[in-house]
Amino acid sequence: MSDLELSKPHLEDGPLLLPAGSVLIGLLSFAMMDVVMKSLAMDLGAYNAILWRVLASLAIVSVIFFARGPKMPGRAARKVHLQRGIIVVFMSYLFFWGLARVPLAEAIALSFIAPIIALYLAAVFLGETIHRNAIYASLLGFGGVLVIALGRATGDYDEQALLGIGAILASAVLYAGNLVIQRQQALLAGPIEISFSQNLIVGSAFLLLAPFFAVIPDQQFLPYIGIGAILSIISALFIAWGYARAEAKNLINLEYSAFIWAAIFGWLFFREPITLATVSGTVLIVAGCILATRRQRKVAHIETTAV
Repeated sequence: MSDLELSKPHLEDGPLLLPAGSVLIGLLSFAMMDVVMKSLAMDLGAYNAILWRVLASLAIVSVIFFARGPKMPGRAARKVHLQRGIIVVFMSYLFFWGLARVPLAEAIALSFIAPIIALYLAAVFLGETIHRNAIYASLLGFGGVLVIALGRATGDYDEQALLGIGAILASAVLYAGNLVIQRQQALLAGPIEISFSQNLIVGSAFLLLAPFFAVIPDQQFLPYIGIGAILSIISALFIAWGYARAEAKNLINLEYSAFIWAAIFGWLFFREPITLATVSGTVLIVAGCILATRRQRKVAHIETTAV
């Protein structure tokens, strides 16, 4: 993959297979990072887990970014970098704070309100037309989430778990905006620039609070911080590459596939059981993902305003 290919947006009417596959790989990497970050957040706290992972990511991606002899981003790109970076600061802290208090699969299920919101934000802010397939796919995916959530619900939550659920839901609202902005960002900058800018902004924001909350992690945590950093970079690169080559409405529903990995990783690393409800919901989620990537000529006419 050349530098030109990384930074050049492709035509919207191209095949969806490669962009969708790139986003799915990015989501898998992100799910693997969630496992690492959940463990770090439980041991170090959400702030320190994010701070050291972001700083490690910034160190790695800076080498790649400056080795390519980058040009200064344009005004429009800088604006979008800043907007998304600020959203990610609050979004990431809320999510990982909640993740330390809620089972992995349940946290991902709760976060799935984000693609539903983002699907319509893409119409409002990007002027994208919402196809019927995308609407049906979102309903299938959301239905799968409901099946899983109802299957896992026990009604026996302590106060910390309830606070964690609230934090994840708040993070999901911010994530919806992030999904839309990352589409704009992918059209203005290449994946390396996006990863560098995001880690720089988020890292700088968290460093402002370092005198009050930062704690030097023990050596035993350093490999996990490094792994989390590498996974976050891989995830950002593949997702940015995909979003530069297909409209947000065709990719947003792929977010539902993250639950498949959450269920698997939750069972492997945290001994969360995979129930019949989990399997049934996953089937609906996969069906929604497949439907979302199919072309359809008929369009659900929704009035939009491009901003």
